[in-house]
Amino acid sequence: MQSDLEVFRNLFVSIAEEMGAVLRRTAFSANIKERRDYSCAVYDAQGRTIAMGDHMPVHLGAMPLSVQHVLADFRLAPGDVAIVNDPFRGGTHLPDITAVSKAGPFFVANRAHHADVGGMSPGSMPLAREIYQEGLRIPPVLLMRRGEVQNDVMNLILANVRTPDERRGDLLAQVMANRRGEERLGDLIQRYGMARTRKNSAALIDYSERITRAMLREIPNGEYRFEDFLDNDGVTDEPLKIAVAVRIRRDSAEIDFTGSAPQAAGPVNANYAIVVAAAMYCFRCLIPTDVPYNSGLLRPIKVIAPERTVVNAGPPAAMAAGNVETSQRITDAILGALAQALPDRIPAASSGSMSNISFGGWDRFRNRPFSYYETIA
Repeated sequence: MQSDLEVFRNLFVSIAEEMGAVLRRTAFSANIKERRDYSCAVYDAQGRTIAMGDHMPVHLGAMPLSVQHVLADFRLAPGDVAIVNDPFRGGTHLPDITAVSKAGPFFVANRAHHADVGGMSPGSMPLAREIYQEGLRIPPVLLMRRGEVQNDVMNLILANVRTPDERRGDLLAQVMANRRGEERLGDLIQRYGMARTRKNSAALIDYSERITRAMLREIPNGEYRFEDFLDNDGVTDEPLKIAVAVRIRRDSAEIDFTGSAPQAAGPVNANYAIVVAAAMYCFRCLIPTDVPYNSGLLRPIKVIAPERTVVNAGPPAAMAAGNVETSQRITDAILGALAQALPDRIPAASSGSMSNISFGGWDRFRNRPFSYYETIA
């Protein structure tokens, strides 16, 4: 049984990794081809993560919420591809567009950061006061229906961005990545059978839960608190507190952000999906074994993030930097709390920033707009 599980674990992960390779090679933008700002994963019929590629933790921990919103709005058919970037429907920030497809009884999805999705400044990472200034907000919609591009949806997106050719190329690359995932899952089911494939997908999730619970039992029971701050929100000079209490009870954990600052006027607000992604990442880092990175990791962990705070903002909050700055501080805060319980296992905090730079304007030589987005290593 254990060897069968290991075989399926690697098969599912290989599908997500191959999806990423297709996305990277077929994308138009440097942001996806070179920065590799994308993530791919495989989901079961309930939208639970089975396997992820070795991609971006802030994407991968948040994506299941977008997948679940898509499944709530659509009964996807073969050849359908739904997209969504709404931070209030499981998205992270508007440049991150998620594409979801059905693959037999399973689903595949990828999330890619687009170098521009409109808004008040190139790169769609402006010093905004509300989300409407940041770019095009996309609820779950069908970009592909039964294998055909929905030109009304595509044209609406392209009319609202500075680099339409690049955006079209990147969106179609996301479609092709999902198509490769569908093909490989079909091959998997044909080779091993539906019953065996489903049985092992569920068993992988259960296995990750058991490993996570075993890790939690090694942490001393108790409540561990920590606070960190964002310097400001870009609009006012007031620091923004991120407060967290990590409570360990035997083989379960509760991560409570009560006491964090109210949602900000500027664009540093995070949402619940980002908080979940940060929590999943921090506890995954504590597991010394090579555990499958799937939804089983979160089963023993409860995340509490009060609404309309900087860690769970509501409309019309601006969100652009919540994914790239606040997510880092949330991670540091969780690790800071855990350091009190495991001082010999938790490293010092990082820089607390993804160090992004975005710029653009009018290319007078080509007589068209341009936009560029980069992370400074």
